[in-house]
Amino acid sequence: MVHVLGSRTLLRPSDPERSRVFYGEQLGLAVYREFGTGPERGTVYFLGGGFLEVSGRLAPATGPPPSPAVRLWLQVEDVAAAHAELSAKGVPIAREPVREPWGLIEMWIADPDGTPIVLVEVPADHPLRFRAGI
Repeated sequence: MVHVLGSRTLLRPSDPERSRVFYGEQLGLAVYREFGTGPERGTVYFLGGGFLEVSGRLAPATGPPPSPAVRLWLQVEDVAAAHAELSAKGVPIAREPVREPWGLIEMWIADPDGTPIVLVEVPADHPLRFRAGI
């Protein structure tokens, strides 16, 4: 068994500064650390129990588009409040908040390179809030 001590998701944006504005200012993620200098510097954001690193650069003319297999799942306390805040900051909402058949409330946005991001609220009555045997 591999003993994992930590993890982070790595993104290589086509425009690092645009992505830093999106994740840092528009989404409001707190910075864990930065490394390097200048426009190519890396920024690592807190992401709940993990981290999101935005570093390097994907050449827009030669780099592949974001993989349709990659999505970011971000649990938030209140999707309606996140919707209002992000809309006010000009973040395009790909899909308005909806209570899904499985009981979670989900809203979809995308980062500047098109990476899909789902913001998820776990309602108070959802089974994810309860632990069996406790």
